[in-house]
Amino acid sequence: MLMEVSIRQKKSAKIKILVLRSMLVLMGRKQFKELYVDQICEHTKISKVTLFKYFPQKEDILLYYYRVWCLETTIKMAESKKEGLDNVKAIFDRLAQVYEEHPGLWLSLISYLTSLTRPPAPFPLKQIERELLFPEVENVAQYDALSLPQLLEKYLLEAVFRGQIKRSSDTKELSLLFLTTLYGSLVTCHLRQVDSLQVMFKRHIGILMDGLNPQNL
Repeated sequence: MLMEVSIRQKKSAKIKILVLRSMLVLMGRKQFKELYVDQICEHTKISKVTLFKYFPQKEDILLYYYRVWCLETTIKMAESKKEGLDNVKAIFDRLAQVYEEHPGLWLSLISYLTSLTRPPAPFPLKQIERELLFPEVENVAQYDALSLPQLLEKYLLEAVFRGQIKRSSDTKELSLLFLTTLYGSLVTCHLRQVDSLQVMFKRHIGILMDGLNPQNL
């Protein structure tokens, strides 16, 4: 059930979600830089003034997408009832799936996150936006909108508690290692024109997990 909000708040949330979904439709497999603000405005039937009211920079739409994707991933992982390394593998699988649909989007996101022009700040998700994005999820407010590194660290810590990784492992360092593997595999897949990111992910995280298996230490 939607929380009580004003008509203005609900309208604002709908506009932001509409811009997000329009971006995904218009981009397809293109790079983000090939998508223009005029195209988004025409598709969503809003003015530039309105768009920049909610997304001061065009790249803020990328950050909004990233936050929504992370929240959706958090929800999916919780619903799966899996723990530890199973969730780590699931994150890689989810990313491989969305990359197949929008390769340019994730390459553009990585490029922006590593840009020196401005530090990437988390883009907030208001409660009304959560409820409109995930109407089928009960108590959507209970889910923390964790970043990708935070998600990896959380599930790697679970893996330590389950004995899947040796207890002396530093989960923060491990999360960075898996994040490096994730981003590196994605970029390498693009550079080498590999057909399946999912296959590359499985090969690389398999090597990582073999090294982390207590039985192999």
